Amino acid sequence: MDGIRGGPRAAARDPQLFEEFYRRHVDAMTSFVARRVADPHTVADLTAEIFLAVLDSAHTYRPSRGSERAWLYGIARHTVAGERRRVARETDRARRISGRRLLEPDDIARLEDKLDAQSPGRRALAALERLPAGERAVLELVAVDELTVAEAAAALGISQVAARVRLHRARKSLREQAESSGGEPHGTSLPYVTEGTGGAA
Repeated sequence: MDGIRGGPRAAARDPQLFEEFYRRHVDAMTSFVARRVADPHTVADLTAEIFLAVLDSAHTYRPSRGSERAWLYGIARHTVAGERRRVARETDRARRISGRRLLEPDDIARLEDKLDAQSPGRRALAALERLPAGERAVLELVAVDELTVAEAAAALGISQVAARVRLHRARKSLREQAESSGGEPHGTSLPYVTEGTGGAA
């Protein structure tokens, strides 16, 4: 199932084809957003925005540049990135307006316990954060979203060779971080991303 008849361009013009396109991809897009956003209402909103963006961007789809699926993941990445920028602006604005809430001693103790419990996960995410943006993007799409290297390349608008090089560098960098920290600094949170599993062409 490479795509619907006529691709996204045809789907944008034909409600029946668009419904078929939506049914084919909605689960994958919802999962993509849910891996990056914790609020269920925001997940629903962003998933809907992705398909609205499909209607606006259908004319940009070119089969020669990659599959329908890869093109759609590219739109999803832009949609989620836009939401992150919006949230960052609102958070910064709210922080400047309201200032910091004073915490009671019990609140501080409870939060310290929570921070201790979540420290392995933070270290794992910090390891990814230290990767260059391009390498991290390929690694997320291949290891987390389970795209092939070819699909990840198309979603990012880069060549397959560039995607493979970035993926190799990202995994190598994470392995080196693990070794320099005494073996497995991230617990069991991210072992699969440092291995060569997934990402077949």
